[in-house]
Amino acid sequence: MKMIKIMTIFGTRPEAIKMAPLVKELEKREEIQSIVCVTAQHREMLDQVLELFNISPDYDLDIMKSGQTITGITNRVLSGLEEVLVKEKPDMVLVHGDTTTTFAGSLAAFYNQIEIGHVEAGLRSHNIYSPYPEEMNRSLVGRITNIHFAPTKKNKSNLISENIKEENIVMTGNTVIDALLEVVENNYKFKDENVHKVDFKNKKVILLTSHRRENLGKPMENIFTAVKSLVQENENIEVVFPVHLNPKVREISNKILSGHNRIHLIEPMDYKPFANLINKVDIVMTDSGGIQEEAPALGKPVVVLRSETERPEAVEAGTVKVVGTEIDCIYQTVNKLINNEEEYNKMANAVNPYGDGKACRRIVDSILYKFNKSKIKPTEFNI
Repeated sequence: MKMIKIMTIFGTRPEAIKMAPLVKELEKREEIQSIVCVTAQHREMLDQVLELFNISPDYDLDIMKSGQTITGITNRVLSGLEEVLVKEKPDMVLVHGDTTTTFAGSLAAFYNQIEIGHVEAGLRSHNIYSPYPEEMNRSLVGRITNIHFAPTKKNKSNLISENIKEENIVMTGNTVIDALLEVVENNYKFKDENVHKVDFKNKKVILLTSHRRENLGKPMENIFTAVKSLVQENENIEVVFPVHLNPKVREISNKILSGHNRIHLIEPMDYKPFANLINKVDIVMTDSGGIQEEAPALGKPVVVLRSETERPEAVEAGTVKVVGTEIDCIYQTVNKLINNEEEYNKMANAVNPYGDGKACRRIVDSILYKFNKSKIKPTEFNI
């Protein structure tokens, strides 16, 4: 029996987290030859996830350079993948989400007339510069994709409104839930001594993440100022902030947040301890995308430090509040969650709309169905 050759392409930590359980599912199927190609758009953070999930790439383009630009990443991915795709001739490549690796990887496949499966398809903020360049990356990938693996009904609806044929869309849930459920442990022991200083038992603990390009400068200063005010005016709060490696983020955070005994500025964490930290805290404040999916799965209210989100399902479900970057709005929203048990419970107990831990199985089953290796059409995700 001729096997289907499927190549997964990814290069950043968020992509690796969401693609790792899919790679493992592909490897289980006897009908599939799984090939993994990483670009290493993020070198060290990517390697941490590969080690955690025991994935050894077949190809590693190792493109990361100090001070790299979007143009440079695009060029190096395109040229690096050309040789790999010509050699392997996969039946389909799988890309994920909205990174520059995703855009350049799908474009390289298109240039070689190889079919494309887009995992986490259909997310839209409807503002091409927020998040930047991710919103345009995922939109452009959508124009050349053959099969769209949309996590939710809203994502599927977005694609249909862009004239994507419904027969080419499969609603799967999000693979991040598959990954999350694999690594979270209720009795997890943290190795970071700074985490041990946090009083999880007696304090309301907030996890803060902030790194987006569009928030650098005044918006980020506002975020950190609001956080500092919250801590100063509420004795029952502690904040844990794994500070992004971006020097600009570090400069602003050190200027505003350092020196307070209930604000813990720690180094970025590997995925497993970070996922378990989400499970341990009470509230998440973030400008990230993926955490908006992960935290609700663990019953944690999320305050989004952006003006819009490409993940509106959680807002509609009540697990997420989008507050922007104005000091007063951030302060009032989080302060209410801290001091109003009813408001907190509304968000903490809302149903997570993003998945049930079976997204990867649905994706692989859909691929087998598409290539006539299975006669059973997979059942779509539906909360």
